[in-house]
Amino acid sequence: MKHDRNLHTYSPRTGHGRPKRVMSVQQALEWAFRTEHAQLELPEPPDTERGQGFGFGLEYVLMQRAALGCKIDGGQYKMGTYTHEDAEVIAATVAGMPDNLGGKRMAIRVAELARAGLTPDWMPGAVPRCVPVEMKRNRHGDHATTVVVGTERVLSRGKWRTVEVRACPVMFRPDARQIEGARQAYGEWRQALVWVRDGLISGGMLREVDVAGMTPKAKPWELY
Repeated sequence: MKHDRNLHTYSPRTGHGRPKRVMSVQQALEWAFRTEHAQLELPEPPDTERGQGFGFGLEYVLMQRAALGCKIDGGQYKMGTYTHEDAEVIAATVAGMPDNLGGKRMAIRVAELARAGLTPDWMPGAVPRCVPVEMKRNRHGDHATTVVVGTERVLSRGKWRTVEVRACPVMFRPDARQIEGARQAYGEWRQALVWVRDGLISGGMLREVDVAGMTPKAKPWELY
């Protein structure tokens, strides 16, 4: 099932006399980076002795919001280069991605995928298949390439002859490691989105956006 990213739900709560827009975390990220063109800023952590590394925390997001000053209206009717302050908060939250979830590398990946409106490719329907290593084409069509793997003596028309024994090298494509790697990367991305969602909900700093609890499927390949 495709995830509906349209902003179609509204909350009865009003922060500024208007209903809040309710979005999933993936919708909120795509709105912030794709629609509002929020920028991901990754400053050096102020405390280099954090050990495990838990990002910059909500204190960094609070500083980002304070730096914004006055409220900026954005969204469908945004003007010029202004970016909605809720989008800035979302971007600042992503920038605080903890090291145990991938840190700056994952923050950049989350932002880039959101900006492109994409979900990581978890290789739906992928099954390792045995295929020739190389194909060649001639006037008769496509043929698998073969290699000499030995020789044999055979009796042909009353004479012993030495003939080549040929075989077709094969491989599995995609191989199991490629599929596993793609699905592990998807799982790590989803965990990052769960962290962003929880931070946005618990932080309570979004004024015109409500982030819903829904997240992308944990293992969509099991439902495929």
